[in-house]
Amino acid sequence: MKRTSLYFNAPRQVTIREENLPPPGRDQVLVQSICSAISPGTESLIYRGQFPPDVAVDASIPTLSGEFGYPLKYGYSLVGRVIATGAEIDPTWDDRLVFAFQPHESHFLASPKELIPVPGGLSAEEAVFLPNMETAINFVMDGAPLIGEKVVIFGQGIVGLLTTTLLARFPLDDLVTLDRYPLRRQVSLARGAQACLDPAEAHILEELKKRLSIGSDLTYELSGSPTGLDQALAVTGFAGRLVIGSWYGQKRVNLDLGGQFHRSRIRLISSQVSSLAPELSGRWTKARRFEVTWKMLAAAEPLAFITQRFPIEQAAQAYELLDQCPQDAIQVLLTY
Repeated sequence: MKRTSLYFNAPRQVTIREENLPPPGRDQVLVQSICSAISPGTESLIYRGQFPPDVAVDASIPTLSGEFGYPLKYGYSLVGRVIATGAEIDPTWDDRLVFAFQPHESHFLASPKELIPVPGGLSAEEAVFLPNMETAINFVMDGAPLIGEKVVIFGQGIVGLLTTTLLARFPLDDLVTLDRYPLRRQVSLARGAQACLDPAEAHILEELKKRLSIGSDLTYELSGSPTGLDQALAVTGFAGRLVIGSWYGQKRVNLDLGGQFHRSRIRLISSQVSSLAPELSGRWTKARRFEVTWKMLAAAEPLAFITQRFPIEQAAQAYELLDQCPQDAIQVLLTY
């Protein structure tokens, strides 16, 4: 049979190719894709050619093995339905709705261990948020918010908004978010932020410091902007925690460490979802985190974050939108 697959060919060039796909092997299933989510942060870096050379795409995901370089199939958030199974596969897999860390393509072969069954009650479009919700949960776990703390989040893209959604459930003293785009600021407030500000406003740091008085207890840098990291550092209080969830690719970060930082005892925490914090590994596994992720997705009403849907044949328009008009998009889906 034939499938359609998305390829990044060069900076700002994506194409859809038709490829031959063999029948499933004895220990494989064939999945027909329903939708996949574009990661606006990581995939924008790939689209623009801003990924670092000689770095593994994602060593924790078998379908994303190898190093960054064109042409590249990429994507890690796809939901589809099993439409055929090999002879050795349990027949209960037939017609099952499944999630896969899979590049954008209309069909693919997989072993059952590479698939995550979608719990009953969740639609394909809700399930496609699994990786971003898992990332948001990882940020919260790494930040370890305490009752009564002041929390600041720089960046209200989809992961930032999901992090806000989770943190709004905590008994915090203050939850302040920042983003350049009015649409995201509006949604952030609707999701529980007590204030959402424009980080590009004049005197924004002075305004934040006045509001926070002693600085933030816990700060998240999720904007993908090196400038955001410097601002996040500036508003974090003495002995505060700064969780860095952004991946900057080739963008260089210039930090002002010559002022109060030397005496601030601020902890900089690198947070990435492919691993669990070692101090949690005695009781937590990725399987347990997935269970929590599904529960949080059911409560988070993520469909409200979808701003555009494009058939995979129009994927070039989707990436052009994210590149040229990011203010108009939160979560963009490809459909099949």
